Amino acid sequence: MVLYLAVGDKDADISDKELAQHLTDALVKMGARKNVCIVPPDYTRFHSNAGLLTQAAYAHYGSAVKDVMPALGTHAPVSQQQREKMFGSVPEDLFRVHDWRKDVVKVGEVPAELVRKASDGKVNEPWPAQLNKLIWEGDHDLVLSIGQVVPHEVLGMANYNKNLFVGVGGADAINFSHFIGAVYGMERMMGRADNPLRKILNYASDHFLSHLPVVYALTVVAQDTTTGRMINKGLFIGDDVECFHRAAALSLEVNFTMLDEPMKKVVVYLDPDEFHSTWLGNKSIYRTRMVSFERNLALCWCTDSDRVCACCCLGRH
Repeated sequence: MVLYLAVGDKDADISDKELAQHLTDALVKMGARKNVCIVPPDYTRFHSNAGLLTQAAYAHYGSAVKDVMPALGTHAPVSQQQREKMFGSVPEDLFRVHDWRKDVVKVGEVPAELVRKASDGKVNEPWPAQLNKLIWEGDHDLVLSIGQVVPHEVLGMANYNKNLFVGVGGADAINFSHFIGAVYGMERMMGRADNPLRKILNYASDHFLSHLPVVYALTVVAQDTTTGRMINKGLFIGDDVECFHRAAALSLEVNFTMLDEPMKKVVVYLDPDEFHSTWLGNKSIYRTRMVSFERNLALCWCTDSDRVCACCCLGRH
């Protein structure tokens, strides 16, 4: 198991050019490849800078890149406008759409006993590990999984093997993972890299993905609260859980705000360019539950041509 790169800290301000060069340097260490599949997130993770890194990987490997499959989960496919804005120079004919209804295969099962233990006895069924057929059967000599580590409502911390088992997984695995997270309790997992659902995905990685040439490139990005500028804080590249743990530790420092007391009302602005469905908008609820007096929060949408916002509150508006 190899950690190819670990750069950054809470005070870092890594330029986009430097970020791309760090990835290129790591790819050089890994040696030549002939059949590369890149798995970046979709447009809802635009600020991850995964688009920038996908372009850098394509610039490095050139014609060896055979497939680029955005990790949609069950989101809508990336539109042409989104693709051009996020992935720029990467040719359109390399992009593949993840069909989570039809193009997945079950690659194994996480035993019910492990699921039961991981969920404090709340769930006692095996978890089906699923992957897109192209990832599973594509005979690639590199599957480069790119994404951002940030606090997440279901996995505690986003990315790492989530980008595969959920991002290019099937409906059964995705829906069941959300159920496990819900019954265990989002508040018990948010911001924690080691949690029940992650144990389940890590088991699946160890037992079902060991023969695949998967390498993870994980960014940590934070917003300057004064200027609003998104700052690259770190990049961690490796083929096992160590790169994820390092990225998660930094993300906890720069992406998680601790408050002295609970809040009664939270107003969340959702960028309409990224959060364009109720499913995505629900993140405004998930990510504020830990600061509320109660868990009975109502979601109220306000939309016009210029903005989309949501209010999480205890009473009526």
